[in-house]
Parts: sequence; structure tokens; C-alpha cells
Amino acid sequence: MGGPVRSALRVGIVGAGNISGQYSASLARLPQLQVTAVCDLDTERATALASAHDARVLALPELLESDVDVVLVLTLPASHADVGHAAIAAGKHVYVEKPLATSVAQGRELVKAAAEAGVRLGCAPDTVLGTGVQTARAAVDAGRIGRPHAATAFMTTPGHERWHPNPDFYYQPGGGPLLDMGPYYLTSLVHLLGPVVSVTGASSRPQATRTIGSGPRAGETFDVDTDSTVVGILQHASGALSTLVMTFDVWAARLPRIEVHGTEGSLSVPDPNMFDGAVELFPAGGTEWADLGATAGYLDAGRGYGVADLALAVADGRAHRAGDEIALHVLEVMEAVAQAAESRSWIDLTTTCERPEPVPGVVDLTA
Repeated sequence: MGGPVRSALRVGIVGAGNISGQYSASLARLPQLQVTAVCDLDTERATALASAHDARVLALPELLESDVDVVLVLTLPASHADVGHAAIAAGKHVYVEKPLATSVAQGRELVKAAAEAGVRLGCAPDTVLGTGVQTARAAVDAGRIGRPHAATAFMTTPGHERWHPNPDFYYQPGGGPLLDMGPYYLTSLVHLLGPVVSVTGASSRPQATRTIGSGPRAGETFDVDTDSTVVGILQHASGALSTLVMTFDVWAARLPRIEVHGTEGSLSVPDPNMFDGAVELFPAGGTEWADLGATAGYLDAGRGYGVADLALAVADGRAHRAGDEIALHVLEVMEAVAQAAESRSWIDLTTTCERPEPVPGVVDLTA
């Protein structure tokens, strides 16, 4: 059930690149949201996205002066903070594709600006609101594995240059596997185990160059200017320890995505880059893994459901689940792991967050 119908928030999308198609598909079916304006430096891309929603194509100043309620920032990460500040200054709610910003200092300023302006600031990933991570969280919260004490999180791929037509930014400062994919895994770990208090790490850069594998630039070689394998150990406030491996240097692996281990069992969590998937439990003394089925989370969710959750939160006067507090904390975890790898030390975090409220049961936001 999706609850009573409310007035839709008007959405202005800034950035019509690759990820916008996934957002567009979700936004089109969510009654909580209505796309009314689109902005992109490429007018052709902006027009194509706007036509899918009967929306206007506007320059950024015009979009910010329009009647949009929330600005959805889908630009490259380097522009997240600048566009976010402009939208906040215009009195708009803001939802940013991950990461929140390219540095903790930038993230703090963005969070501060939103609080002072009295507007909402949300941030991807919202994959954690789907039935995969939410079902796993419900199992942890119900004590199905006893006291959680450890977790592993593995993201292994040979690199995005095989499929992305313009992959250069993934291998520049502000990119890399940790900032690109880390938010999915770390946000899931915080939902499951709570905030992190200290980290250590190591990293490497096995290849000096990469070759683009598809699109008009196929065969072109570019330099790798950031580490492409990052390993971290996280100590959670609860005492649990998580091991994190993020890499663009592995051709194939049989590693799990996320596993959580407790005193009374183990839990297998599906790909946190997706919204659903099988959650499996292996109880203490058991003989096999058991699929728990979907017991919590937004049903058949996709990118953009975090914006719908923000819209419902505004109407209900509650905190939105894909919020800036957890996004800033995850950003600091990533920055601290990278710093620890460079300094070969443990680093204590300065931010923390509450675990966002769980999605109560299986909820269909399109109903």
C-alpha cells in the first residue's frame, strides 16, 4: 500500500546524462513527483529528457527562478556542490546524485546551507530503500543473526571504460572505485550496522593508462590519475568491524556483495547497486541458506525513489530517509579511508549519523 495521494512536488532536473534515463523511468510512475523543467549544457539531451515528461527546457538561472519545488542534481560530481548551493539559495529542496560532494569540506558547507535556508537536502543512493537492503535490515533488527559483529563488502570489476563512452572522470581525483561505488556499499553498511567511528585502509594503482572500449572514442587511451583499488577496515560505533574492497582491477571474482555476521547466524545481502534481490539467512546450527523473501522496502523501486520519499517526508513532517546526514557521514568514511591508505594509519571520524528510519513493511509508492 502507498498511503493517501498527496500533491506532487514539482521537480527540476539539472543534468541529462547517462544516469538521467534511470531516474526518468522512475519519476514517470511516481505520483509524488512531477518533472516540470530540465537543464543540461547539451540542448539535444535536455530536449529528449524533457519531452518524456512534457517539461520545459530551461537554463539553470531560469530553472531556479521557476516554480519547481525540488532540484534533482544529476551533473558530474564536481558540480554537485555548486549547483546544490545555487538551488538552496533559490529556496528549493535539493536531491543530489551520489556523492554529496567531492570533499567533506564541501559537503559540510552544503549541509549547513540547507539547514540555514530551511530546505531539505537529500542524496543518493536510494537503492538502500528497496526490498533488498530493507529486508536485510529488518532481519538484523529482529535479532535473526543475534548481535552483529562483522561484515564484508566487495565491489569487483575490471573498470567502467569497457562500456562507458567517456570514462575519464572515473580515473581522475574525485573519482575511483571508492567514490563511485563506495556510497552504495557504505550506505548499506550504515543502515545495517550503524555509523562508523574509525577507519584504516590501503590502495593501489596497477595500471597507468586505460583504453576506452565502446562509443565514438573506442580505442583511445587515457591516463589513470587516482588509485583504482581501495581496501578499508571500518570500526562501527556498535563495535562491529566491516571489511571493504572496492576495485576496478579484477576481471572476475566469486566474492559475495555484502555479508553480515552475528553471534546467531549470517546474512547474505544482495547487490547494493540494485533495489531488490534475494536476502538469505544461515542460522547458527543450520545446514543451508534460506531465502527470506521480501519483507520490507519500497516495492519495484528504481533511482528516484529517494526523491519520492523526500516528498512524502515533507508532507508528513518527518525526516527523509536518503538524507544529508548519512550522505555526509558516508562521504567522510570514504575520504578517511583514502587518507588512511596514504598515511598508513587509523583515522577517527568527526561526523556521525542516526540510522535512517526503516521502511515499514513492503510499500508500493505507485499505488
